[in-house]
Amino acid sequence: MRVLSGIQPTGSLHLGNYLGAIRNWVRMQDEMPAAEAANGSVDSGCFFFLADLHSISEHISPAERLDNVRNMTAALVACGIDPKRSVLFNQARVPAHAEMQWLLNGTARMGWLSRMTQFKDKAGKNREGASVALFTYPVLQAADVLLYQATHVPVGEDQKQHLELTRDVAIKFNTDFNVELFTVPDPYILKETARIMSLRDGTAKMSKSEPSDASRINLTDDDETIVQKIRKAKTDAEPLPSEAAGLEGRAEAVNLVGIYAALTGSNPDAVCAQFGGQGFGAFKPALADLLVTSLSPIRTRYLALKDDAAALDAILIDGARRAAATAEPTLRGAYEAMGLMR
Repeated sequence: MRVLSGIQPTGSLHLGNYLGAIRNWVRMQDEMPAAEAANGSVDSGCFFFLADLHSISEHISPAERLDNVRNMTAALVACGIDPKRSVLFNQARVPAHAEMQWLLNGTARMGWLSRMTQFKDKAGKNREGASVALFTYPVLQAADVLLYQATHVPVGEDQKQHLELTRDVAIKFNTDFNVELFTVPDPYILKETARIMSLRDGTAKMSKSEPSDASRINLTDDDETIVQKIRKAKTDAEPLPSEAAGLEGRAEAVNLVGIYAALTGSNPDAVCAQFGGQGFGAFKPALADLLVTSLSPIRTRYLALKDDAAALDAILIDGARRAAATAEPTLRGAYEAMGLMR
């Protein structure tokens, strides 16, 4: 079994990233069987990468892009990703990603890409002005996965369509060239997932792109900022019910109860049983205290790492070396299958 997942290095990680994805990456790393690698490190079968090649679909300065990659690396390590047990790298240091995307462009179909809802959402009405990179984003995602013969890919609702395209590309390539080169990956269904919503609008996902910083809990927020954001989080005037079913139609209440449940490894019914009948005047301080306790160790580790550019680059260089060695046979196999190399 081999798991692969990536995250765009744009902005700082927030609570939604951590509870919805990163914490589960750490669990997968810790639970998967480990094997001693040739260089003395331990590979758990987990490949995690910073998707800096994907970030070129939007124009940002080179200095900002480099800072984003380093900051995100520090954040992932602070959250528990162990570079000795998992392969942690950024795409740009492994040229095989760009090469494989170009090869797979011959297999992917315009119709498949035109149906991608994320392109429609991100391009909006200005599709003619959108970058080609935004349109071909799913082909690069397919390359990311297929290069490493990943058997499982953790996906959220917004990525399921892209994984289906990856499967279509793998099957068509294998069929067209009469090879069994690419593993057809399956979605990794996590035992526990948390869908964390905005603190200002319980119907919208917590997001780095939301203009209001009050809408999210950043992993870099200090204790007082966390307390203030929870105190000002949108709620309603009703007390919490004794069962989760009573939260129906109360999006903001559902979100805060869900955050508490995710942090305690519990469930909304248990949280409602604990706080049923109490108003948010009592619940919010309890949630804020829990967030401070849970996130302060991550923030402390992050602050100790973030300015050590040499150490962060060393992690990424070593991860890229290991990733490139794993990807090379598949890339060569694709060239050979297409008659581009003997």
